[in-house]
Amino acid sequence: MHTAPDRERPRVGLAAFVGYFARLGTTGFGGPIALVGYMQRDLVEERGWISPEDYKEGLALAQLAPGPLAAQLAIYLGWVRAGVAGATLVGLAFVLPSFVMVMALSALYLRVGGLPWMQGAFYGVGAAVIGIIVRSAWKLARATLGKARLLWGIFAISALVTAVTETEMLWMFLLAGVVTMVAAERPRVAMSVFPWPFLVTGLHGPATTTTLGRIFWFFAEAGTVVFGSGLAIVPFLHGGVVNELGWLTERQFLDAVAVAMITPGPVVITVAFIGYLAAGPVGGTLAALGTFLPCYLLVVGPAPWFRRYAQNARIRAFVDGVTAAASGAIAGAAFVLGRRAINDVPTAIIAVSTLAAMTWLKKAPEPILIVLAGGVGLLLRS
Repeated sequence: MHTAPDRERPRVGLAAFVGYFARLGTTGFGGPIALVGYMQRDLVEERGWISPEDYKEGLALAQLAPGPLAAQLAIYLGWVRAGVAGATLVGLAFVLPSFVMVMALSALYLRVGGLPWMQGAFYGVGAAVIGIIVRSAWKLARATLGKARLLWGIFAISALVTAVTETEMLWMFLLAGVVTMVAAERPRVAMSVFPWPFLVTGLHGPATTTTLGRIFWFFAEAGTVVFGSGLAIVPFLHGGVVNELGWLTERQFLDAVAVAMITPGPVVITVAFIGYLAAGPVGGTLAALGTFLPCYLLVVGPAPWFRRYAQNARIRAFVDGVTAAASGAIAGAAFVLGRRAINDVPTAIIAVSTLAAMTWLKKAPEPILIVLAGGVGLLLRS
């Protein structure tokens, strides 16, 4: 029931496989665009723990299902390795490190009334992340699209639409899949409640059970209806927590996004920071649970069916089209993020230097580059 009978599971111990995602969740900077690139590089190219076919299918399913892209891909790859148990362990290992870091930063934020140093660090980190993202997006596209002109055309259109609209659109991925499926079909046819108040205390004092319930359901909605990467969920969160619910101010929301960018792991973990500010540690936990639980269920549920029928020629063509659109959306998102993070000569130099290091220094560790960029940002802003 868990895997297709005609494909072997990855030949690697479950402990080592889960350990990889724990390390990625602890040291993987750059948000979903970079994280999916790290998985492709580490698990497919270097270690051979995941087949290119499984990776492409996981990326397509993650792009089609609502929720955070990198976490969904990680959960699917865990399912490929060890069924539901693997998906559960990988999901927890990937999300928990950044969740713990963000909860600690949230507590510090409430205690000191803000994190002014964060803006200086983010000045450098944001530029370095763009270099990492550009490199990851290019490697991902080259590895998944091959020499197919149609797929590269879909990639270019998807990148342009994402860059112009600054969002990712489900209809575009579905249309790309249908177009590729039809194109592949022609040749084939031709051939044939709590005792300790501090646990629920945020910026506005102790939260009521009504507020706690509202936090969980708001973030569950975000995890269910928002498609694509962390870039797509930010406008949804802003409209809810700032404009509609008033849990955070504009400044506090920007700080929440900055926290997500300077901590490793999925960018969507910013929801824990927002929940913490609204209702303390319990609020942060409920926000994270509400966001990632739908993501988990929407990957593990259809995974057996998706894997079983993915070898069908029509489904394979559909997956290729969705993958091309997803790769283009990632490239377009890199442009959108770069336009915001690179706004002067120093940030441009940091971004180009990071990209150069990632290109020519094959073993350059991303966490070291991120720390160096953050240090440069602090020096420049001080």
